[in-house]
Amino acid sequence: MTVCILGNSLTALTLAKALINCEIDVELIYNKKNYKINESRTIGISKNNVDFFNSNIINIEKLIWNIKTIEIFSENLKREKLINFKKNTNQLFSIIKNYKLYQLLDKDLLKSKFFKSKFSTKENLSFLNKYELVINCNPFNFITKRYFSKKISKEYNSTAYTTIILHDEIMNDTAVQIFTKKGPLAFLPISNKKTSIVYSVYNSNNHEEENIKELIKDNNFNYKIRKVEKINSFELKSLNLRSYYHNNILAFGDLLHKVHPLAGQGFNMTIRDIRVLLQIIKKRLDVGLSLDSSVCLEFQKEIKHKNFIFSNGIDLIHEFFNIERKTRTDFLSKSVKFIGNQSSINRMFTKIADKGVLF
Repeated sequence: MTVCILGNSLTALTLAKALINCEIDVELIYNKKNYKINESRTIGISKNNVDFFNSNIINIEKLIWNIKTIEIFSENLKREKLINFKKNTNQLFSIIKNYKLYQLLDKDLLKSKFFKSKFSTKENLSFLNKYELVINCNPFNFITKRYFSKKISKEYNSTAYTTIILHDEIMNDTAVQIFTKKGPLAFLPISNKKTSIVYSVYNSNNHEEENIKELIKDNNFNYKIRKVEKINSFELKSLNLRSYYHNNILAFGDLLHKVHPLAGQGFNMTIRDIRVLLQIIKKRLDVGLSLDSSVCLEFQKEIKHKNFIFSNGIDLIHEFFNIERKTRTDFLSKSVKFIGNQSSINRMFTKIADKGVLF
């Protein structure tokens, strides 16, 4: 029994590794050679998902940088702390560089007898006929255009700028999110001397690289910056796919959902999707059932509503602070500060960020 995965993205490799760990044969078919990953991009992974990754996919302990505290500020309250999420012993979440995780997975997959990969630019479905289950992780191939074009999407009219700042050594285990007048700015530590930056800037503002670097420096109050590395960027939008599958072809990863990076939940949602898919596949294999289109149906029933609620929750946070930016008042920030100081609510938000929608 062989599962076909389309695409060679980070999601595709992560899913392939999870499946071969269950001794399922995987054939990965890609149409883009020399897949490039931006070296300034990082991923935030929740504690719960780090544990799952280590146990069920591949051990990433040597690659991650643990975060014990998250501090949220608003420029409207002149850097007055709105919310503080903190764990004294264990990490709240961890940061990992995209390209390092990709290299680790790629190297490991090539060693496995359950894994094969091949390059193909064919634009017909005949080559997929031999597979009972096909998982499409490629947002740009002909299958996506033909079967997975119906979605609920939203343009944020914003651009995310990513970079790495080099700074003097400090105890760097606190992530900071600042809701500035130009958009949300995140400082995500990756070592005691380096911090990853994600700055989501509204498109009405100046996009020059030097201007972005100056804005980062202006909003920094933790680091003595030595250098700001090359700025990279990508446009922001959210989406939820209307139908998760077509016959025996299951859409996956960014095809299913995209969210604003302000909460660092994009890849966490994908890891939770992998967890659910593995549970479905293992149950079927345990009772001798094949992996076919019924896997797709069961997966959609189990996870689609949770992904929709979770992604819309993130969008609500974005719109909440966007309204404050447009109205130029601090009432909403003060309300968030009051709510965030309630310990029970603080714990609830921490749990949802760690484990997703809990029903």
